[in-house]
Amino acid sequence: MRHLSATQVARLVNLDPAARPYYRVLADGIRALVMDGQIPVHVRMPAERHLAQTLKVSRTTVTSAYDLLRERGFLDSRQGSGSWTALPDPATAPDNPWLSAGADNLLQLHCAAPTAPSALQRAMTEAVEDLPRYGMGIGYDPLGLPALRERIAARYTARGVATRPEQIVVTTGSQHAIQLVLGRLIGAGDPVMVESPTYPHAIGVARQRGARIVPVGISHEGWQPDLVATAMRQSAARLVYLMPDFQNPTGALMDEATRAAVTGAARRADTMLLIDETWSELALDEVPRTAPMAAFDTDNRVVSIGSASKLWWGGLRIGWIRTTAALARALATHRAVVDIASPVLEQLVVARLFDRLEETRAERRRALRASRDALVSGLREHLPEWTFTVPRGGGVLWVRLNGEAATPLADAAAGHGVRLAPGPWFGLEGTLEGYLRLPFTLPPQTVTEAVTRIRAARDHGPLTTPPPADPVIAMV
Repeated sequence: MRHLSATQVARLVNLDPAARPYYRVLADGIRALVMDGQIPVHVRMPAERHLAQTLKVSRTTVTSAYDLLRERGFLDSRQGSGSWTALPDPATAPDNPWLSAGADNLLQLHCAAPTAPSALQRAMTEAVEDLPRYGMGIGYDPLGLPALRERIAARYTARGVATRPEQIVVTTGSQHAIQLVLGRLIGAGDPVMVESPTYPHAIGVARQRGARIVPVGISHEGWQPDLVATAMRQSAARLVYLMPDFQNPTGALMDEATRAAVTGAARRADTMLLIDETWSELALDEVPRTAPMAAFDTDNRVVSIGSASKLWWGGLRIGWIRTTAALARALATHRAVVDIASPVLEQLVVARLFDRLEETRAERRRALRASRDALVSGLREHLPEWTFTVPRGGGVLWVRLNGEAATPLADAAAGHGVRLAPGPWFGLEGTLEGYLRLPFTLPPQTVTEAVTRIRAARDHGPLTTPPPADPVIAMV
């Protein structure tokens, strides 16, 4: 293993001897050098005693700096082996300002968006190297790059649904996928059935299309097939939007018997099923193996959509649609009035990330479990009267309040520096006021701090005038 001497580290850091507190300045200097690549990862650092002598400070000062670097994930140590530089798991790094507060300086507990995984940087580098090969063409491919469609199709096949690349349309995120499908299949006045609660942006797209929205209630226990089938039949639903894998916001996972029953009910009612699989790769505990809804489809009425946003990173803005080859071509033609095609570079990045899918799933599971456990522990300690079911996957907790109204509580919490998503965002006509959706996609330290602020907001009201909610990302 490579190593650095105390003299080399002192020269690289080059600190002002008068800087205070010196241990923190030293830790920040070493961290910055690691982040800039001037000190490589997996390089052995000098012993604390040697570095203290070289810097002419106490050993306690260097020990404190090393402790802070270990806490932040930039230093690994083993007794008898010394310490060496490292990079933190990006999903658990507590000192990243982008993880703690948004532009309004509030903890963003209204947005269920994980940060980028460690594989992203390497995938981006490789994608840039791939890019020149695509520069000879016009850059527009309404169906999506073949390299990415091949990987998406292969993943569906591996999950138990034989899929060809020509059945895939690459979109600019899952929201775009919902918009394309409803734009092609739904007209003004058509009944569209949605879960209640559900993903709010799906409701928004249906409303934009002038659809008549038909809710069907679900809970932590999930879906009742007879109620879904009855609502489908009685409403003559043209399309049903469902999220069977760690449903947003309840976290429910649909079992295979229910998947088969709902698909059969759609067949009898001549209803299309739009299946949102955004969270499908993020089981956090051991769960029964469930085939995708498309595995139960015998007459091409299941349209599946997926996204890179939760498994990898929302900033990539890449999603996809799986359907028949004929409908895929029709959707690609239909999108010409929207965006023509998705960006080439981002598609290449996601193609590379598919090659590291299991690596990223393991990283996500580790980070989300830690944050989920911190959220659950914090709620049980500070707000024990609130009730919830711990989800076995996904990234959100659906919490039933104890007589409080969610919207006023969210307003008060903003005055304590935390942005919340009240239950009515996820329902229709002002329902679900007794619920909050709390994501666990931020680091455990941030989640724990947010819970203490929520408790203070509930008990004492707002400390300051809360800033207005951001309607753009308020319901991700």
